[in-house]
Amino acid sequence: MKFIEDIQSIFDRDPAARNIFEIITCYSGVQAMLFYRLSHRLWKFKFKWLARFVSSLARWFTGIEIHPGAVIGRRFFIDHGMGVVIGETAEIGDDCTLYHGVTLGGTTWQKGKRHPILGNNVVIGAGAKILGPIVLADNVRVGSNSVVVKSIDKSQIVVGVPGRILKNNKIQSNHFDSYAVGNNVDDPTVEAINFILLHLHDVDFQLHKISKKLNIKDQQGASMNDLEIESK
Repeated sequence: MKFIEDIQSIFDRDPAARNIFEIITCYSGVQAMLFYRLSHRLWKFKFKWLARFVSSLARWFTGIEIHPGAVIGRRFFIDHGMGVVIGETAEIGDDCTLYHGVTLGGTTWQKGKRHPILGNNVVIGAGAKILGPIVLADNVRVGSNSVVVKSIDKSQIVVGVPGRILKNNKIQSNHFDSYAVGNNVDDPTVEAINFILLHLHDVDFQLHKISKKLNIKDQQGASMNDLEIESK
């Protein structure tokens, strides 16, 4: 049963979860998914106004907005939840995790596919925005507050605005990081800035040495001139 799988997945990913009763009554992500499964079924049976009404109630109760037309896989977990928005044509695979403030949004006013597709085991950190009909392949991690507007290959880590891939930092298929990005990743942009700063520091040091030598020569030249004047 999907609901039992959802509960177990929370125990696997949230160390704060203590018992089933607490999860059902206190986890807004679980409550939002219960509303979603009802509204999604109504949507498929063409009761579209009623489906939208149920999803609006869910947003009012949970702070999470999931369009009933979205397609969501098994063991989906929304942690904390407040401010999550999932658009109509979004598709989410199995074992995915979203944190608060995440938006799976559309970038066009035209009908048709306009929201992202997430593969399996994707983790999206708090406040991240995934925009447009793009694909985030299996095991992708998106850092908090990132903005992703291009498709990402599997097992990549994405951070920044706009989102950029952290090279040489690939995710193992069974690995899970809270908020998508741990402390052991290196941002290439930060590394480049640090390299430039080190280089500038070295240039300043070399200029200081040259300036010091020139001053010594000037002083020696002035001393020689004074001796010549005195000798005359």
